[in-house]
Amino acid sequence: MERESSRQDNKGEGAYAPSPFKDMPMEMNQLGTTGLRISRLGLGLAQGKHKLTMDDFQDASDVLDVALEAGINFLDTGACYGLSEEFVGELISHRRKDYILATKCGHLVEGEEGEPWTPQTVRKSIERSLSRMKTDYLDLIQLHSCSVEVLEHGEVIAELERSQKQGLVRFLGYSGDNEAAEWAVSSGKFDTIQTSFNITDQRARWNLLKDAKAAGMGTIIKRPIGNVSWGVDKSPSTYADTYFERGKKMEGLGPLPVTFDDSLTLALGFVLSYKEVDTAIVGTRNHHHMHDNLERVKQGLHIPDDLLRELEQRFDALGSNWIQLN
Repeated sequence: MERESSRQDNKGEGAYAPSPFKDMPMEMNQLGTTGLRISRLGLGLAQGKHKLTMDDFQDASDVLDVALEAGINFLDTGACYGLSEEFVGELISHRRKDYILATKCGHLVEGEEGEPWTPQTVRKSIERSLSRMKTDYLDLIQLHSCSVEVLEHGEVIAELERSQKQGLVRFLGYSGDNEAAEWAVSSGKFDTIQTSFNITDQRARWNLLKDAKAAGMGTIIKRPIGNVSWGVDKSPSTYADTYFERGKKMEGLGPLPVTFDDSLTLALGFVLSYKEVDTAIVGTRNHHHMHDNLERVKQGLHIPDDLLRELEQRFDALGSNWIQLN
C-alpha cells in the first residue's frame, strides 16, 4: 500500500509537537573543502542494527520534522537501512533544498543478487537511492565499510568518479574504520570520511581525524554516544557490549575529576569538543529523544578540559589494542 506524501496526512494521534528549538540557531560547520554548510548535530537514519519498516512510518515522520524544523540539515542514510531511503523520499523530498543528503553504497542489500564491491553494484545502488529518495542528485555518496583491498583495486572508486562527472553525486566519501579509513584519508580520492569516535572508541583521535583535516576532508562521526553504554549499570544491548566493557575498565581507574549525571551530555560533549569534528550523527526513532539531543546541543555542551584530558589518558592507557568498531 502506498503512503500519501502529503505532510498533513501523517499528523495523526501521537504526532510530534512543534519544536521549541526552531528559533534557536543551530551551530553550523563547513564540511571540509566541499563548501557545504552542515549542522554540528546530524541525523543518522538507522539506529544500531534496527532496520526501518512501515511500522516506523509515523515515528520517522515525527523525527524528520523535529530535526529539520530545529535546523539539522545533515541526513545520513544507506540502502541497507530497511526503508530509510523510502521514508526520505515519501516524507521530505518536497523539502529537498532544506537538507544535505548523504547515503552509502557498495554492498548488496537484502534480496539483491550479484557481487558486492563491483562497479555494477555501486552504480545500481546510486540509481536506486536516487529513485527511492525522489531526487536527481545526492550531495554525498559514501563507500560503506569496504576493505583496503577493494579500495586499492580502484574500480569502485572509478565508478563513483563517473557518477560524479555525470552529476548524479556532488561529493565522494568513505564510511569505515581502522586501516581502510586510514587508506581512504591518505589516498586523496575522497572528500569526506565517516568514522567511529566516542569516549570508549578514541582510536581516530590519534591520527585519523588530524590527517583528514590536514587533507581538507570533511569529518563525520558515527556512534558518538557509543550506543548509550557509558556510565550505565549494564549493557543496553548486545550491540553495545564491547563499548560497555571498555567503559567499565576506564571507569575502574578511579573517580573522574568531574561527575556528569547525564551520560548522553558527556558523550556528545566529548565528541563535539574536538575541532576536527564537522558533524556527529545520532540516530533515533523517537522524536522525544530528538528533542532531548537538540536541547543538549543548543544549550551548549561544555566539557571541562581536565575531564577531557582524563578521558583521553584513560583510553590511551588501556586502549592500545582497542580497534574501532564497525
